[in-house]
Amino acid sequence: MAATKEWVVVVGATGAFGAVMVERFLARGLGVLAVARSASSLATLADKHPGLLPCAADISDDASIAVIKAALPGPVRMVVHGPGVAVGGGVLTIATQALVDAVNIKVGGFLRLVRAVDEHLLPNSRLVAIGGHYGFEPTAYAAAAGVGNAALVNVVRQMSLAYGERGITAHLVAPGPADTERLRRVAADRAKMLGTTVEAVLDTMRAESSLGAFTEPGQVAWALEMLLAPEASAMTGSSLMLDAGRRRGLP
Repeated sequence: MAATKEWVVVVGATGAFGAVMVERFLARGLGVLAVARSASSLATLADKHPGLLPCAADISDDASIAVIKAALPGPVRMVVHGPGVAVGGGVLTIATQALVDAVNIKVGGFLRLVRAVDEHLLPNSRLVAIGGHYGFEPTAYAAAAGVGNAALVNVVRQMSLAYGERGITAHLVAPGPADTERLRRVAADRAKMLGTTVEAVLDTMRAESSLGAFTEPGQVAWALEMLLAPEASAMTGSSLMLDAGRRRGLP
């Protein structure tokens, strides 16, 4: 009898990082339930990957729990929560509602995703939240990303405690900036504040890394594939930094 296919649920599947994740998981023979708000973007992604199962849901809304639960066809090997949040501006100018929205998407969305798949989780399943280095290394120009990602660190550790008895692990993957459309919006906000150009800001961002580089989507996908290994269970509750050497603080 053929083994039952295991599934990965990817929230933010149509983004720059998510699209690469989807391709890698499918190549490993895993089923992929791709979750995003835009049905049209999901349809485009599904055209590229016939084995993908699209699921249009807004992870910022509790209604997404039932939508994702109804779409799941089998046991879940991994969930990846990787939605983006609005840029919003720096801490001196950002609207307070934008901070609330960021926490709702990052933390509330992760909780909704896990609750949607709970009945389909197995021993050695992985709960993964994609955070970011701004959650560990605050700046004055990316308030929403900093606050939302910092909150995720705590929630992932709580998840590791809550699910440990079932042999299910929780992980935070924290990439540095990637040269994406979203990063260029962050750079544009910073350039306006500093009275300089977007390219000058991007050069400064690269220089903030000890390698002088941005993180690439493929590097994040590699980390997720690594977490599929049984040996990765020793990392539960911890944060995997993929920031190309941006973090300066300890621990």
